[in-house]
Amino acid sequence: MLFKEIIGQQKVKEKLIQTVKDNRISHAQLFLGPEGSGNLALAIAYSQFIACNNKQENDSCGICPSCLKFAKLVHPDLHFVFPVATSKTIKKDPVSDDYIAQWRETIIENPYIGQTRWYDIIDVENKQGLISKSESNAIIRKLSLKTFEADYKTLIMWLPEKMNASAANTLLKMIEEPPTKTLFILVSENTEQIISTILSRTQLIKIPQIDAVSLHAAICDRFGLPANKASDIVHLANGNYLNALNLIDTTDENTENHDRFVELMRHCYQNKVLEIVDWVESVSTIGREKQKSFLEYSIRMIRENFMLNINQKKIVYLTQQEADFSNKFFPFINKDNVFKIYEHLNKACTDIEMNANGKIVFLDLGLKLVKLINK
Repeated sequence: MLFKEIIGQQKVKEKLIQTVKDNRISHAQLFLGPEGSGNLALAIAYSQFIACNNKQENDSCGICPSCLKFAKLVHPDLHFVFPVATSKTIKKDPVSDDYIAQWRETIIENPYIGQTRWYDIIDVENKQGLISKSESNAIIRKLSLKTFEADYKTLIMWLPEKMNASAANTLLKMIEEPPTKTLFILVSENTEQIISTILSRTQLIKIPQIDAVSLHAAICDRFGLPANKASDIVHLANGNYLNALNLIDTTDENTENHDRFVELMRHCYQNKVLEIVDWVESVSTIGREKQKSFLEYSIRMIRENFMLNINQKKIVYLTQQEADFSNKFFPFINKDNVFKIYEHLNKACTDIEMNANGKIVFLDLGLKLVKLINK
């Protein structure tokens, strides 16, 4: 991973590069940034730059033996720790090494990974990932060995907030007094769940959301989108590259959801019950996943229109198409009906998830919305 491959974050990159040039590499660092900010990608690029045999002015060379191994995430002095859980293949005491092949493949494809996607990849069903004491013991064994090739042994821990107390306490001594030339990089999205003794022993590197200009340029360059379409996605993504990717993948579905939402709201406002019945017949044929997607979209649109109603435009996230409709629709979503509308939409989504009859769910929803929209 090269610094130039990371979207935005120019000030953070410059700060990290300067620590290497000045030989001021802190042995324990905490890269704190929201999901989709690139904090994991920055940790990998920083580790590669430190180990590079032919450092350039502002980046790794990308072609030396060390960089080539980093590109495949197989450098012998680079170690990863991440949340795991038991699965169909790993029945007991799972550790990161049990899933390292999936991890490398996933991160090479997209280092901006989110938790939900990771748990889907390793197929842990509904279980939550954890960094356990077994993992801490494995870390101690690895880092007690001498380096193979690089000056530093580097451990990148993704989501240290998933460490249980036993694991954190086991690692505490090593983080406080690490072996020579050992680098800990903790990559976190939320420090509130990390024990204070770990936090106090790390140097904090704050990583903000990706700036809009950099995100826009990256989307246009990587996906060939027209500038106006990219602008809509950047606005909705709110500095989160993962959100941007999801929006790109669901552009067509988003348009379909918008058209269905507009049609339903107009029928409800005009109290056209027969048209609502026809709308229900149509939406009942699209399948449960698309029905859930529509309801989730509707919940978002209700939220954005309420924000417009109470004059909070700075935190409204709408595409141009959505804004054109909402500029006329938002007066109908107000403090007298917004919570009931949300409640009914959320209940409909739950009912669809539980395999309730789609026609009944959506007809019931439409008739309730008639009263609420006209309230």
